[in-house]
Amino acid sequence: MAEQRRGGREAGDAGGGARGVGDARGRRVPEEEARAWADLVETARRTVADGLVVGTSGNVSVRVGDTVLVTPSGVPYDRLTPDDVTGVDLTGRQVLGSLVPTSELPLHLAVYRTTGARAVVHTHAVHATAVSTLVDELPLIHYMAAALGGPVRVARYATYGTDELAGNMLRALDGRTGCLLQNHGTVTHGTTLAQAYDRTAQLEWMCRVWLTASSVPGLSPRLLTPEQLTEVGERLRGYGQRG
Repeated sequence: MAEQRRGGREAGDAGGGARGVGDARGRRVPEEEARAWADLVETARRTVADGLVVGTSGNVSVRVGDTVLVTPSGVPYDRLTPDDVTGVDLTGRQVLGSLVPTSELPLHLAVYRTTGARAVVHTHAVHATAVSTLVDELPLIHYMAAALGGPVRVARYATYGTDELAGNMLRALDGRTGCLLQNHGTVTHGTTLAQAYDRTAQLEWMCRVWLTASSVPGLSPRLLTPEQLTEVGERLRGYGQRG
């Protein structure tokens, strides 16, 4: 296969002599992509360790320039090596590696084309998936919904890996950084892999809290009001360390 090019350089040309790793085609992967791939694999393995996916049921991606690095289809994350780097451009054309990208590639690319996201995490987390079968929107059980932009919506069901599912997801993500996929799982995005992963974990935790509170016979959980959530959103903008 002919060499793919990005920005006028061959995919294996890191520029300025930067060192990278080799992909399955024998090319050199630029150092920035190599580091991003290592972070992606670590994050993918964490989804398994934390019980957010079973086997290879979820997928993770990170954007480096106009290249999207993504977990390959059907490969256990503990078997991935630096040489397994898998990348596509924003049209879905493969530019790095020889492993087939995840079947959920349309979902990931839809996020990158329409938002400023640099990372996407998709899981089949148990409690979140359960909630996706019960409601059209996660009730305001906790103020951390504000960290996802507001009440978390449920995207209407469509077959996995389809443009229809990607479109449904984008509607649910409008103004949000996370959503549920009906009878399927979760999608979150962020400016970093760490941020996208944290949002996934927070979403799963909120779903677990709501399911737990809702299971008490004869009682219904107290929910926050939209006004209370707006107040939290304003406070969260100043949260964390500065400098």
